[in-house]
Amino acid sequence: MKFSRRILGINPSATLAVDAKAKELRSLGKNVISFGSGEPDFISPPAAFEYARNAMERGETHYTPTPGIQELRKEICIYYKKRFAIEYSPAQVVVGAGAKPCIYEALAAIVDPGDEVILIAPTWVSYLEQIQLLDGRVAVVDTDSKYVPQLANIEKAITDRSVALLLNSPANPSGVMLDEETIKGIGRLAIKYDLWLIWDEIYERITYGETSHYNPVQLMPELASRTVIINGVSKAYAMTGWRIGYSIAPMALASKISDFQSHLTSNPCSIAQWAAVGAMRESDDDVAAMREAFQDRRELMCGLLSQMPHISFPVPDGAFYVFINIKECLGKSYEGQVITDDQTFCSILLASELVAVVPGSAFLAPGHIRVSYACSPETINKGMKRLQNFLDKLK
Repeated sequence: MKFSRRILGINPSATLAVDAKAKELRSLGKNVISFGSGEPDFISPPAAFEYARNAMERGETHYTPTPGIQELRKEICIYYKKRFAIEYSPAQVVVGAGAKPCIYEALAAIVDPGDEVILIAPTWVSYLEQIQLLDGRVAVVDTDSKYVPQLANIEKAITDRSVALLLNSPANPSGVMLDEETIKGIGRLAIKYDLWLIWDEIYERITYGETSHYNPVQLMPELASRTVIINGVSKAYAMTGWRIGYSIAPMALASKISDFQSHLTSNPCSIAQWAAVGAMRESDDDVAAMREAFQDRRELMCGLLSQMPHISFPVPDGAFYVFINIKECLGKSYEGQVITDDQTFCSILLASELVAVVPGSAFLAPGHIRVSYACSPETINKGMKRLQNFLDKLK
């Protein structure tokens, strides 16, 4: 039987694969602790349920406009005006079935076969696959031990086939948040080389300490004509299952993205859109409470990890992940099993200690692992004890 070259060329999501494996082992009665999940463990805010219930009672169960209901697109514009002092119109907003398809739709509107998109390693797993699904090419910029890109290295990666920079801040998997000067420098490169800037800020409400999150258009209004913003309600509002994300783009590009979506999904779920309206209008206190809980968990996990041998990591500025360098573990053995790479590390850790983590090679950063603290303090304590036991046994 024939399969397309595209489908044969992609890899399944490593993060979802880890989560699936953990669930499979649990179904067999194994006491698995998974740090692979990329979703908050909180319940969605009450306002989301209220608005969804009211929408169902009103019979809002039909197709909506392709780019989303007007009420939600207006709410998104109000949000960006309030949070970043950026003026957008609802016509620039396209609501999609999660941030992931919004990224794909934006890329589809920009990338032709052979065009290059620049990524910063470590990078989120789906960026690479989505670009390749469009027959685009990936140019990868490596980073230092703190996972911060150097502007000179970004500029070196730009060629005559480059069409876009795709960036994520706060970043998955590293939790790194780009500072003001770095963002401005990237913006200047986008202008100099006439590139699109796709700015994924899905974690922008989950930040810690005094480090500030900046939006590129907020810092450089002249970037508005070449920037696509990606955001959504999944992470900040604990609404992953509702599947609502959105893009904000210059009018002409937003129209093309909407046209593409009309043939892809028609429109996002009507009830979920109303739930998102409720969350964005009335759930700031819930978001603040979740962020404080994540900060406490970050401090707990990083404190425990700092006591362990053979590993190193920067404390994340945002999101809910710690990206750990395990290169010192490579070549060592666990009860006779040699750890040759990060995938072997993860496999042996899962089999021996029943702890699931994601290999860094999935994020274009071999020799690392990603652990999520989107779980209870009890789970963190138990899981970190198992990881400590594993590392202590390496020879």
